[in-house]
Formats: sequence, C-alpha cells, structure tokens
Amino acid sequence: MIDCQDLSKKYGETQGLSGFSLQIRPAEVFGIIGPDGSGKTTFLRILATLILPDSGTASIFGMDVVKDFVKVRKSIGYMPGRFSLYSDLNVEENLKFYASVFGVKVSENYHLIESIFDPLLPFKKRRAGKLSGGMKQKLALACALIHEPRLLLLDEPTTGVDAVSRKEFWDHLKELKMRGMTIIVTTPYMDEAQRCDRLALVQKGTIMDLGTPEEIRSGFGGVLYEVTSKQKFDTLVFMRSLPEITSVHAFGQSIHITIAKSAGIGIIKEKLKNQGFDPLEIRTIEPGIEDCFMQKMN
Repeated sequence: MIDCQDLSKKYGETQGLSGFSLQIRPAEVFGIIGPDGSGKTTFLRILATLILPDSGTASIFGMDVVKDFVKVRKSIGYMPGRFSLYSDLNVEENLKFYASVFGVKVSENYHLIESIFDPLLPFKKRRAGKLSGGMKQKLALACALIHEPRLLLLDEPTTGVDAVSRKEFWDHLKELKMRGMTIIVTTPYMDEAQRCDRLALVQKGTIMDLGTPEEIRSGFGGVLYEVTSKQKFDTLVFMRSLPEITSVHAFGQSIHITIAKSAGIGIIKEKLKNQGFDPLEIRTIEPGIEDCFMQKMN
C-alpha cells in the first residue's frame, strides 16, 4: 500500500501541494487527473524521493520516502514527463546502462519487458534522440521496468504521443497490473481516466474528488444537457447570461449545460428560440469525468 498523509509542498509563494492525503492499494492503476500546475508532478517526485515534502508523510509498502529513500528507490520505476534517457546513446546502450544502475542483467530480466522492447529491436542501434515519440515512450518504460519494481510512477507518459501509441501504452499497463504491479499515472487526458481503477481529481495542489470512475461520475450534481447549435459561440455567450443555467462549458462541437432545480429545460429552449437560436438540439447526456472535474472547479 502507498499511504500519504497531509502532504504539503511550496515553491516560494506557490503552493504545489496542500493537505494531500490518499491511500493506493497494491496492484491497482491509480490515476492523478488534473491540468498543468495542479500538483501532479510534485506528488510523483515526492514518492520518487526526488524532492522532500515541507510537511506530511508518505510511505511505500511500509517504507518512508524520506527515512528509507535508498530502499524506496530500489522498489520503484519512475518515468518522468520529459524524455530523460541519454540521447547520444543508442537504444540497446540505454537499456544496458539502466539495468547496470540497479545491478541486474538485461538477459536475466528481459522477460519483464519483452512485449514492450521487442518492437524496438530493429532500431536497437539507433540513438535514443533520433527515435519517434512512441518509440521514446517504449524505451523509457522498458528502462523503468528492467529492475522489476513493485511500484511504477508515470508522469504524463502519453503527452505528445499519437493515438495508436497511446492505446498500445495502456495495453502494456494492463499487462503489468495483471502481473501484480502497482501503477500511479498522471495525465491531463480525461479519456485516460476511464482506464484507471481509481482516480484523484486534483487542482491547485488539493484533491477535489477521489474514487472509481463510476463513483466520480455518479457524484455529478444535477442533470447534464448537450446543446448543439450552428451558432455555437453566440449560443454559448447568451446561455452564460441566463440565471437559470448554473454552468456552461464548450465541449468539442457542442455545449454542456446544467440548470437550476427550480428551472425547466422548456424555459431555456423558449429563451433560446426568442433570441433566434433555432433550430438547435438539446438532449440529456451522462456526465463524463471532464464534466465532473469542471463542476468541482466551479
């Protein structure tokens, strides 16, 4: 179990984390979901023993991340958000180097990364800096896993990666979970939240909500409507002026709204029609993780 109690961290006047408390179970994929600057990376760097919290405690499988940092580092694999392998070394050399750091041999532990590293074999002599984004991602994951860690920390691992590589990456995480590995992954992508066993929605260093994707969606307050209009921008601006509407957010080609309990959707339709926003489509929809996140921020 990963147990964090009241973690706080400041950078000058900026609060990175504040009262950050959660428990993560063995062999689960736990998602830290939030925008840039919300505290996701700070949390992972504390768990990775790279920075010290100002206050609070964090332990990984009974080891304190401050007092037992040497033992913790042997038990974790860490993949930072920015590609941090040696660009002037080739694929094979990077893997051998990281294996040697942990005192293991690639030949002995290759079965741990076989499905991840095999696609890189045709490029094993290519310098890491010359790899595509998806290949860099696979190499970084292989290096993080070569010493068979019990906990894998992934900081926005799919940012800037194509859709196919993103899917392949999450398929690999599913395999690792089935082998009993605990995984903590941060991401700004709300669609990836659905792939996690549990989530923490974070903003400004604090946890706004915590639970399974289903639990978070079920906690959405009110009825959510999707509005589709050819005059999207003008419709959005007008709806934000209506007192009956409690929230208005643009979602792709449509607009998501919630209304006050005392109002009915018929009133909204009538006001839109009177302003010339007709014909348009308004229908009820099930809230997604992003809808819940936006509601928590209001």
